[in-house]
Amino acid sequence: MILSVSRRTDIPAYYSDWFFNRLKEGYALSRPSPYNYHFISKIPINPDIVDCIVFWTKNAAPMVDRLDELKDYSYYFTYTINSYGKDIEPAVPDREKVVIPAFKKISEKIGSDRVQWRYDPILFNEKYTMDFHIEEFTKLAKALKGYTEKCIISFVDILNKNRANMNEIKLVTPSQSELKNFAKKLADIARENGMTMASCAEEMDLSDCGIVHNCCIDKATIEKILGLKLKVGKDNGQRPACGCVESVDIGNNNSCKHGCIYCYATDSIASLKKACGKYDVNSPILCDALEEGDKITERKVKVLADRQMDLFSMFGEE
Repeated sequence: MILSVSRRTDIPAYYSDWFFNRLKEGYALSRPSPYNYHFISKIPINPDIVDCIVFWTKNAAPMVDRLDELKDYSYYFTYTINSYGKDIEPAVPDREKVVIPAFKKISEKIGSDRVQWRYDPILFNEKYTMDFHIEEFTKLAKALKGYTEKCIISFVDILNKNRANMNEIKLVTPSQSELKNFAKKLADIARENGMTMASCAEEMDLSDCGIVHNCCIDKATIEKILGLKLKVGKDNGQRPACGCVESVDIGNNNSCKHGCIYCYATDSIASLKKACGKYDVNSPILCDALEEGDKITERKVKVLADRQMDLFSMFGEE
């Protein structure tokens, strides 16, 4: 099982105490589907069943001094550092004082191959122009040089949850040729700073820009960390353009306090306040509480690492 922590919210930044409690208890509860609200999935968490943990974050500072508690697990971080101001990312901490130093400390502890930089999502308006992004991306790439081997980008998607916010900031939509020219410049900057560039959930083919179509929960990355092949397929629960492989997410929508206006996982400020009001560090379910009518079902999960295949490969067999 690949454990996603979490594409729905920033657990490292806001709920790392809860997460480490879940490791100690050996399980977490989750409502996996909004269409079947009272269905509760009980997810086992232990080194025997978890092949890899993928952490999603904009600020891993609260976890920096607790990485030893993950010594029995394989894991990596997808770490978002953008160039926006408080008008776009109102509660993300100061990049220079908090976010980048935490990124570097984690990289020093676990290796640059296990901390992937996300510059994502990229949006354009009168303030955040292509020239702005190129200038700021260059600064960030230089700051992170030697601390990561990969940068993942994507362009903002307009969905129901962020449509009103996107209209308010008056997005500019460049042509495809302009986007490709822009993307190539970013790829060149990344390469100059020792990074490969990949795209996430992008329908546009950017391969001629030196950008591979990649994903965040990435089979190749996990196989490299484990030194083993994985028997795992695409996560069909994600958007068609998303290349992530199957994982189990233990987060909860409407619980990320960063307040980013492009967010796809927060319905409204009211929903956020309601969920965060339920936060209990000792609860088995994040920013939620069990209710009458809930039905808890043990989730069937399995080890994905193919140890037999690795054994055969050691002897050169197909």
